[in-house]
Amino acid sequence: MERNGAADRVREGKIGARLALIAGSYLLLVFVTPLTMEHGAIPDLSGRANLIDYATVDGWGSWGNADNGEDSPVGHNQFMNGGVFAWSEHGPLVAFVYLIGDLNCHQKYDRSYEVNGNQTAICARDIGILLGFVAGAIIWSRFGVNRYSIRDSFLSLLPDKWVAPLYRSDRRLIAMWAIIIVGLAPTGIDGFTQLLTGYESTNIVRVLTGSTAGAALAWLIAATICARGSDFDDVGEVLLPANSKLKIR
Repeated sequence: MERNGAADRVREGKIGARLALIAGSYLLLVFVTPLTMEHGAIPDLSGRANLIDYATVDGWGSWGNADNGEDSPVGHNQFMNGGVFAWSEHGPLVAFVYLIGDLNCHQKYDRSYEVNGNQTAICARDIGILLGFVAGAIIWSRFGVNRYSIRDSFLSLLPDKWVAPLYRSDRRLIAMWAIIIVGLAPTGIDGFTQLLTGYESTNIVRVLTGSTAGAALAWLIAATICARGSDFDDVGEVLLPANSKLKIR
């Protein structure tokens, strides 16, 4: 169905496929890399999010390899949890996978999966986010449409009859952010409940709640990249639900 005034949606398909390929490739490496290593080569890790903790055994980027069991609210005594680990001492592929995990994830062993006796580079929640991101990118590649603006492109994933009332009442921006918030909410609720109470989630729940956040993020990124006014000679060419007309203020 031609919904954006163009005869095809090649770029939308390519963008979605590329986003899925990037996230999916790393996700695959998260499980493949531990299989290529000696059993037990990766000990139980417990670092900090958004910081380098396991680059070296000592010196720069070695915070995780110290005894952080009593003096820090995060981390543990690495010597008592399988010994030290430094991803820089492994091959380039292993180093790359665990560098990305080290930088973006807390890598808590009790919230992560183990493959071949080796802890994965990212936790269960991040695995769920990547799974959801791949699924969301694939859905965008099949159904996403450039409708000039980010909000209208984002909502193109929903059937026109569902969003028609939003166009009649001009609540598209509210609807877009509501969908994003709903996607992020399960992760936020589960994570902050763990942080503020004695509740402890499970890895299955972490994967499931992370997946909705990943899907919402993929849709927002894809819509942002694909929303281009240059595809249209005039805003009147943009086809919107409920026969709405796009107005540029």
